[in-house]
Order: sequence, then structure tokens, then C-alpha cells
Amino acid sequence: MSIDAKTEDALIALVRDVSKAEILPLFRRLGESDIAAKTAPDNLVTQADLRAEAAITEGVRALLPDATVIGEEAVETDPALLQEIDAAPLSVIVDPVDGTWNFAQGLATFGVILAVAERGEAIFGLLYDPVLDDWVVTRKGGGTWHVRADGQRERLTLGGMPREGATGFVPLFNFEERVRLALASDIPGMRRIWSVRCSCHEYRLMAGGRADFCLSNALKPWDHVAGALAVAEAGGAVGLLDGREYRASITSGGHLVTARSDEMLDRVRLVFRPIIET
Repeated sequence: MSIDAKTEDALIALVRDVSKAEILPLFRRLGESDIAAKTAPDNLVTQADLRAEAAITEGVRALLPDATVIGEEAVETDPALLQEIDAAPLSVIVDPVDGTWNFAQGLATFGVILAVAERGEAIFGLLYDPVLDDWVVTRKGGGTWHVRADGQRERLTLGGMPREGATGFVPLFNFEERVRLALASDIPGMRRIWSVRCSCHEYRLMAGGRADFCLSNALKPWDHVAGALAVAEAGGAVGLLDGREYRASITSGGHLVTARSDEMLDRVRLVFRPIIET
């Protein structure tokens, strides 16, 4: 089972429409009752997340009635849904508002992520910016493209090594204290380590060649499946820190690395693996 170009365009249109109807009207207009904490005070869910996921799920089921929809907020209620990624002939993985903390603080660095997988293998990904109404779209074997609202398209390509030190995304706040302190104090040869608290935009920057690597210890599929495919199809490299290949169904027990090249992936493993896995 797969999806054709017409269905891909329909999924993009669905995400754009839902963003205009359910997300942007609440941006910088959230009331106190519109925001709740999940597992931690800074792990938030808003009415925009809930409404957008419900609308996207409804739209996906109309377009792909045989697909299994795996949304971030649905998994919060039913974690067993994650087991469907490998089992389902076709799954659509949705992060309705990626960067919810930013969104709730009124920061414009948030997005919508949608990925399609066949039995755990990513075949399509969308990284959408509701504020600018532009997107990075990728398909297996079809490259990675930046598309503007007016239809202007630019193919994104990666490769090589940075001339001076590497710039990468490492969300230090997601690591346990021992690892966080070691990472912060011992990152040799790196030029800049940062995080924008939004996988959607970090992967957009990665695919566009504006960062050299991304390291994550939280293998939530709605955060990474589309972005990892985008980096790979742009000519970059993807793998787990311990040397394994990455699949959408790997949701724990590892650290994901995406990099501009195989050489950069090897370098990240060389630098960070001894710090994290000791």
C-alpha cells in the first residue's frame, strides 16, 4: 500500500486548512483554561493541539480510510497505538502542534508534522510552518523540497563537512542531569550547540543545510519520522547513536542522530557516544 501524488497534495492541503481553522486563531490568544500540563510542567497541551489533531485525524480518515492514524495526543490516551506503526500496512503519524511550549508562550517557532509509513518504513513527510504558510515536503525516492505558498519550489541538498566546527541541535533539557552536565561541559570541536524546542523547525533547518546535525534522546515518532526522511532524502545521514538503523517503530531505547553527511554522523557518534552511554 502506498499513496500517490494527488493524495500527498490533499494531505498538505488538509494540514494547511486545519492550521488556519484550529491553530492560528488561538496563537497568542490562549486563555489559562486552554493550556494544561501532561507529564511535566513544561510538557504542555493546548486546545489548539486537541482541536487540530481531531480535525487532521478526521481528514486523514476520509482520504485514507484504511490507514491507521497515530496522533501525539491519541497516544497520550492509548500508548498501545505505537505498536501499530510496524503492524499497519499504512500509518499516518501526526504532531498537531510541534513546539507546543513555544506556541503557548507566544513564540512563532512551532509547526505541524505529518508522516506516512508503510509497516514502519517512512515514505512521506511534511514539516509545515503555519505562520509563514510554507513547508518542507519529502517522499521516499523523491527528494526533499521547500515549497512556498505561491507554489515556488526549491530542492534541498546536503553533504560534505562544515569548514569550521559543527553547529547542531542538542536538547540538553531532555537529558538526565548527569548526561546534561557532561554534554554542557565537554563538547569538543563544536561551534554552536542549541535547541529551538521544536523538531519541525530544527529539521527544516537541517534539511536546508543551516545546521550540521541533530541529536535527540526522545524517540517520539511524531517528532522525528518526517524530519529523518527529509534529511535522508536531501542527501544526509540518519542513524541511532549506537550504530543501529532508525525506523519509525523505534520509540525508546536509543538516541537519534541526523547529520548532513555520513562523515558528520560518524563524528557525532565519536564525540557523544562516550558521554551519553557511559
